[in-house]
Amino acid sequence: MTAWALLLLYGLVFFVLSPSASDAGGFYEGRSRSGSSPGTPLLFATVFVSWIFAKSVTNAANLTGTYGLPGGVAYGAWWLSIPVAGVVIVALRRRFGARSLPGWVRSRYGRAAALAFLVAVLIRLYNEVWSNTAVVAAYFGPRGSGAFLLAAGAFTALTLLYTLKGGLRSSIFTDAVQAGLFGAFVVLVVLLAFPRTGAGLRRVATSGHWTLAGGVDLLLVGLLQSFSYPFHDPVLTDRGFLSGPRETLRAFGLAGALGFAAIVLFGLVGIPAYLGGTPFHDDAPRAVASALGAGALLMVNVVMLTSAGSTLDSTFSSIAKAIDRDGPEILRGPRPAGSLSGGRAAMVAIAVLGNLPLLFGARILQATTVSGTMVIGLAPIFLLGLVLRAPPLSFHLAFWAGVAIGIAQAAGLVPAALRIGSGRYADLLGANLWGLVLVTALFLLPVLAHPRPARRPR
Repeated sequence: MTAWALLLLYGLVFFVLSPSASDAGGFYEGRSRSGSSPGTPLLFATVFVSWIFAKSVTNAANLTGTYGLPGGVAYGAWWLSIPVAGVVIVALRRRFGARSLPGWVRSRYGRAAALAFLVAVLIRLYNEVWSNTAVVAAYFGPRGSGAFLLAAGAFTALTLLYTLKGGLRSSIFTDAVQAGLFGAFVVLVVLLAFPRTGAGLRRVATSGHWTLAGGVDLLLVGLLQSFSYPFHDPVLTDRGFLSGPRETLRAFGLAGALGFAAIVLFGLVGIPAYLGGTPFHDDAPRAVASALGAGALLMVNVVMLTSAGSTLDSTFSSIAKAIDRDGPEILRGPRPAGSLSGGRAAMVAIAVLGNLPLLFGARILQATTVSGTMVIGLAPIFLLGLVLRAPPLSFHLAFWAGVAIGIAQAAGLVPAALRIGSGRYADLLGANLWGLVLVTALFLLPVLAHPRPARRPR
């Protein structure tokens, strides 16, 4: 089967399987026709696979190909974000009766803060489109080529078609199928690739160097960002409001643990590149699979399609909710459910605009590290906001300082004195560690004189 045939089969199968939704409960909240919320198994499956991005498995393999095992573990550190998000969201629901993160930010820090937060969310969703379609398109042609751009457009359109039918309900239902396919094919790919390394388990387990220069600097970045990164990703956080608190905690905890394991496992695909010196040019899975033959390449293609598809359909459903529900609620307050046309129009718009960065050669790792640094201010906003009554000024000091730090880091303006270690990510680690200290201090400034416990809004 050719890659194009596989892509068309993907679109046809998921369009047929995808359920439709005609009301807001199904389209925006993922409820079934009977009005029931997802149970723990379904919630786990959708959180797990929608956060196993195509760019994630590619980055994990690339980092393993560069640093050995520490590289894959470093990228897996971001999966601590899932249980962190689950615990915080459940606490917000129980303590404040929160129904969404933008709504809670508005109630705690004001409308201007909620709008700033929503902009960060929209930027995150925008990045999710191109960074995942780029991974799939790379299997059809060189980056920037006609085949590459055509494949990106076709994959986006096919995913958009089935998501338009049912919004979040479609996304959750298809996620269960995609999770099964992803798990099965990841195991097959690793079993096929691993014997070709020419090394035993011990050599693979001891590959790389557990030093700052050996990838541990990125591991520390992932651990630091896990306390801020998840809150600007509605693909994850929207799912924290779908089911009961207990189901949410179980599903998010299990998804975090198995997500970390899956990332590290798939990262082993990069081991042949690390041990054998195989060049992979920012795409270790494709390079290794190509060396193993057509069968392996087809299996890796299935992994990328399922992981990218699950993230992309979730991105479309989240953008619909952000534009058609969260935005109007921030501006005018809660309103009765109406037509779904606004949400569907938002999906179409992000599908087109979200692929524009592919024309300019954007690198997929930037979608994680750059945006993750820019939102480090969200850590005190959500974590300390649980226990402190902070004024809107606290939000703005922390949030905009984080944005400034992220921009400075992306522009290469981090002073040498702030870098930690001598590795490739020394400036990124310095920006995140010292930046987290700064945004926390700025958040606390307005409340240090008169700290008061947080209380439920009336």
